[in-house]
Parts: sequence; structure tokens; C-alpha cells
Amino acid sequence: MSTLDMLMQRNTNFVQQHFIPDQSLMPILRTMVISCVDPRVDPAHLLGLAPGEAVVIRNIGGRITPDTLQTMGMLQTIAQIEGINPSGIFNLIVLHHTDCGITRLEEKPEILAPYFGIDDSGVAFKAISDPYAAVEYDVAALKAMGILPSMWMISGLVYDVHTGLVETVVSPDPVE
Repeated sequence: MSTLDMLMQRNTNFVQQHFIPDQSLMPILRTMVISCVDPRVDPAHLLGLAPGEAVVIRNIGGRITPDTLQTMGMLQTIAQIEGINPSGIFNLIVLHHTDCGITRLEEKPEILAPYFGIDDSGVAFKAISDPYAAVEYDVAALKAMGILPSMWMISGLVYDVHTGLVETVVSPDPVE
């Protein structure tokens, strides 16, 4: 059986056992997770998320980049077009992890600077090699931008790829 055949069989099983038709575009848990593309760090699995419970944005390092901000803005516009007004608290979780592949690029500012939309000299402040400092940096940067709705709660987590445990590094805090 090919990989594609196996995946198609898994989809058939998903449809039969877990598919929920007509789900809302608004995530049930009123949560957005920004995380890394690393296959060891799938937020749906490690946080036990079911389909429809959260919006998950994944990129290299789970970092806040211009593309991340653009994606968030587009999602907000889609919600507005659909008439979805997320009144009340909405949770934004920035999830980094140990042993991230982005650490292998720490000595390559010529690659990281364009990714972050900064000049080479700013890369040193991004805490590439320390996921705990990096998640604190990204949460602080999001709060400082003043672009998130005031009813959003933002937190920062780090997943340990060796133990499977998630640690709260930045406790949920209002954006305001």
C-alpha cells in the first residue's frame, strides 16, 4: 500500500468515526494556536484538540513573523465577512518547543532576517536557541503591536519534545 493509499484509508475512517458536518468557522474553544511545523509538535495531538476546537497557524519555529501577522489579519477579515463577531474572551496561544529546527539556523542571519522581516543585526534579539525566551519575546511583541482585540487573552507555552510535557511560560494575560 502506498503512503497516499494509506492516507486515503485513514480519511475514510475519519469520515466514518469523527467527521462533524457543518462546523462553524469560529473555533469552539475560541482559541488560536501559533506553533511550529515540526512533525513532532502537532498542537492538535499534544493539546488534545478535536476538529473545530481551535485555529492552528504553523510555521518554522512557531514564530511571529510578517506572514503570521498577515494570516491572522486575513482570518479576522474572513470572520468579519462571515458576520462572525467574536465577542467575549478569545485565547491566543504561542507554542514553541525544545530542540526546534530553527536553532540550526542561528548562525545564518541572512536566512532568518528576511523570515522575520528585520535586518541581520536584529536576529540576535530573537532568542533563536532558547524556546523559553523566544516565546516570551513573541508574546511581548504581539502585545506591544497593539493589533489584537482587547478581549483576547494571550499566553506562551513550551513543549518538551523529550518528555511530551507542555509548560506554561507566559500565563494567560489580557492583550490590553
